[in-house]
Amino acid sequence: MRLIITGATGVAGLAIYRAALVDPSVQKITLLTRRPVPSWAKLPENAHAKTETIIHQDFKSYPPDLARRLAEHDALVWALGRSSVGMSEEEYTELTHTYTMAAAQALKDAGAGSEEQPFRFVFISGNSADPTGKSSQMWARVKGRVERELPELFQGTNMIAHVLRPGYFFPSKQYPEDRRNQRGALLSAVDTVISPIFSKLIPSLHSPVEELGPFAIEVAKGSWPNQQVFSNADMRRLMKELRNTAA
Repeated sequence: MRLIITGATGVAGLAIYRAALVDPSVQKITLLTRRPVPSWAKLPENAHAKTETIIHQDFKSYPPDLARRLAEHDALVWALGRSSVGMSEEEYTELTHTYTMAAAQALKDAGAGSEEQPFRFVFISGNSADPTGKSSQMWARVKGRVERELPELFQGTNMIAHVLRPGYFFPSKQYPEDRRNQRGALLSAVDTVISPIFSKLIPSLHSPVEELGPFAIEVAKGSWPNQQVFSNADMRRLMKELRNTAA
């Protein structure tokens, strides 16, 4: 499989990138990003050979030659984003909705996918995202708008939208440098309290990145081809089933 990943410098995106690197069915990874993966990020030895990085500054616009290159892939995991804290609704809408839909439109116009092998667009949304637009939470309305409009855009095409709604996640303890650079000491201290509570008492709201990364790759591969929206509870259950099957 030839896979595109956005947001690879973020917590979810980096976890997804690492999962793609160790998955033997992913032959090529293209990172669509404003900046390269930072040097502090520890990656498998095959990262350089398996990865092409496309530095792209304007996520609202895709020249035809770039769109055609991207359309030659089999799937895209859209992990570009950030917390809405400190952002206006206009700013958050541009980052979350405008950028996502511009890429989807460019891929559609370039003829991504085929009848035999549809192109899978995997959007990393969030728990409690609201496609109805009635939520009092700004981020939930904006994420929900993307969830609603992607399938509409792909109607009659060889493209399929899949939506992942993870709950709370944090950089893995396996990579201390991620925690230092992506979250910092204060938030890491808070996580030592929050993660055990979520994990033990309300696991349906907790998304370990060690599971989120591989799960996103499985969806991109078409492991559950007929399911459009995956709640956090779905993701945890399906990953458990996959582990049990592999054992």
